[in-house]
Amino acid sequence: MLASFHQSIGAFFSACLCISGVCLLQFPHMQQLISNQKTASLETLEREIKAEKLRLNLLKQMPSFGYTNLIANWVYLDFLQYFGDDEIRAKTGYSLSPEYFEVILKRDPRFLEAYLSLSTSTSMYAAMPERSIALMKTGLKSLSPWVPSKSYYVWRYKGIDELLFLGDYQNAKQSFQQAANWANNHTGEESKQIAEFSQKTVEFLERNPDSKYAQIATWMMVLNNQADEKTHQRAIIAIEALGGKVIKNPNGSTRIKLPKED
Repeated sequence: MLASFHQSIGAFFSACLCISGVCLLQFPHMQQLISNQKTASLETLEREIKAEKLRLNLLKQMPSFGYTNLIANWVYLDFLQYFGDDEIRAKTGYSLSPEYFEVILKRDPRFLEAYLSLSTSTSMYAAMPERSIALMKTGLKSLSPWVPSKSYYVWRYKGIDELLFLGDYQNAKQSFQQAANWANNHTGEESKQIAEFSQKTVEFLERNPDSKYAQIATWMMVLNNQADEKTHQRAIIAIEALGGKVIKNPNGSTRIKLPKED
């Protein structure tokens, strides 16, 4: 019994050490990063980026002692600070985006909100859609149509990246079909809409692999995904370049006028 007690105490202190390690790895470093970056030279910023990448690599390998979700949440907060600093990202780019999500989704592959940030930051801003899609493919192995709730969105994000950034209509079609299939397992209004929109995208792609309608519908998904202002404007420009028109309704919502020919 005494041995069991000592084992429990040892496990408790190991867990505490792990959490303390994460805190030490995270908070002082990020605060230093934020304070230094405002006046730092490009050379200094590049050194900071390399140091941050080393930290993230360490977090990928570090045992979690059962605190996987907590670590995922902390690293996601780090990512939000990183991604949200437009002034610095304009100088250094977004190359660390997939590194954050390798940590986050390895620890918590059911962290649904993270997949949208992954798609936007890694495919659109870091121009690494292959990395984004690969991370989603790995994460989907841990998901089902029911867990987590609204998991069908991950298939949608994957389809968006495949169609818009790789031009891979065949895999995009399969992803949107899976989104429709998973959404059809649910009876809520939102799930019904997702199933319908995803199925229509599949039909567009079956009729015409280079379908402007399918691409416009996919950019519309980007608009509806609570996009930040830069993403919002990029989507509008892409829709108009394809011959569509974004129209603001009096209630603040948007609708799309499709071109006359697909």
